[in-house]
Amino acid sequence: MSTMSIDQVLAQIRTLRAEAQGVKPPVEADNTSFGALLKNSIEHVNNTQQTSSDLQTRFEKGEAGLDLAQVMIASQKANIEFQAMVQVRNKLVEAYKDIMNMPI
Repeated sequence: MSTMSIDQVLAQIRTLRAEAQGVKPPVEADNTSFGALLKNSIEHVNNTQQTSSDLQTRFEKGEAGLDLAQVMIASQKANIEFQAMVQVRNKLVEAYKDIMNMPI
C-alpha cells in the first residue's frame, strides 16, 4: 500500500469513530470508499506481481539488457507487497470477527 492509501484509510477510520461517538465528522475533500481503496491496493499488488513474473520470464529467455539484480529486486518488491496485503487481510478478518462477536 502506498502512503496515500494508508492516509485515506486512516481518515476514513477517524470519520467512522467520530460518527460512532456522536461527534460531527470533519469534512473531507476526498470521498473515496474503503472498498475502492482496497480494490486499488489489490490491483497494484497484482500489477507488481505480473511485472515481476514478466521480468523473470524475459530473463530466463536471455533477453539482452536485463540483469539478475533487476529481476531479483522486482521479485522481492512483489513478495513484500503481497505479504503486506495478506497482513491487512488478516487484520480485517480479525476486526470483522471481533465486531460480529460484540453483544448488541
